[in-house]
Amino acid sequence: MAEQPQHRPAQRLLVVMPTWLGDTVMATPTLRALRSLYPAAQITALVRHTLQPILQTCPWLDRIVTAGPRRKGTAPRRQAGLFNLARRLAKDRFDTAVLLPNSFRTALLARMAGIGRRVGYDRDGRGFLLTDRLLPRRSMGKFVPVATRDYYLGIARYLGAVDPDPTMQLFTHPDDDARAEHLLREQGYDPGTAGNGRMLVLLNPGASYGVAKMWYPDRFAAVGDRCVQQLDAVVAVTGAPGERRILDRVIAAARHPIIDLTRAGIDLTLLKSVVRLSSLLITNDTGPRHIAAAMHVPVVTVFGPTDPAWTEIDFDAERRVRVDVYCSPCQKKKCPLRGTPDDHQCMRLISPDMVFEQAAQLLGSSRGIEASA
Repeated sequence: MAEQPQHRPAQRLLVVMPTWLGDTVMATPTLRALRSLYPAAQITALVRHTLQPILQTCPWLDRIVTAGPRRKGTAPRRQAGLFNLARRLAKDRFDTAVLLPNSFRTALLARMAGIGRRVGYDRDGRGFLLTDRLLPRRSMGKFVPVATRDYYLGIARYLGAVDPDPTMQLFTHPDDDARAEHLLREQGYDPGTAGNGRMLVLLNPGASYGVAKMWYPDRFAAVGDRCVQQLDAVVAVTGAPGERRILDRVIAAARHPIIDLTRAGIDLTLLKSVVRLSSLLITNDTGPRHIAAAMHVPVVTVFGPTDPAWTEIDFDAERRVRVDVYCSPCQKKKCPLRGTPDDHQCMRLISPDMVFEQAAQLLGSSRGIEASA
């Protein structure tokens, strides 16, 4: 079969990464596919500065370039930030840019940086800025839900990847793993006891996208208590610094002690290693869910207003807990039915029993695997 024109090689490739934690993890199969397509190319990832730790030690990248927070204030001030970033990128003389986000700004950035080939989906009115325009799926004028991981892999397939591996994968450095073990020991949990049945369960009660995605702190606490009482697990809570109030509410509602990893100084680098050392994560539909899957750690995910079809990860050791209600999935950051009897019912109807049942099944399965190993 004749080679398609879009399969031409690249020597200096820039991959513009998503700005959300979970989306960045879901983009890792695409990074692996691009490295396979262009084994001799210099591949650089442009990533939000706060997300750089996610891609550290990634073997498919030669370099990571960070973008600082978008400038606030007047339009000239915001434009200055874009121009400065474009100047930085122009110095590297990239010949190809793969744009994973759908935003107009990323396409404009690649054009301003003088990158000759710009590949991405034709969305957000940016088609005229792209040299290779992929058409997203639509039905009746609306976008069809496509799992973000597969959506990104669609670009790799367009460029020539054949049956790319969709498995998400993250990497840690041995020094970071050692620091994570030391942190856990300081907080009273010895990772060396995991093989003897002393399991570590992580709770992640926050969500950057909005409060509608968050299950209730007292219910996270109730599940944590049952993990201690019935499974002899050690429970820890983690979250971003801005989620301090939520973490405090979980800890206050719990009857048994909970390790506060955020107050202990955990960051995104150490979070990868701590997740790797854990037996289970219980979380809302947010970034750490994807970290767990990429580390092959079992995860129970509580879904409320979001559509699982957008974030499907095909992870066998995930259990999703959700209830079917007439108004879900609404994809809203705040419940539009606030103040009515149906307020946040997609989360209200999920009980601690429902979540603990899935957690117990996963932990029981992992114990069985360890016993037979």
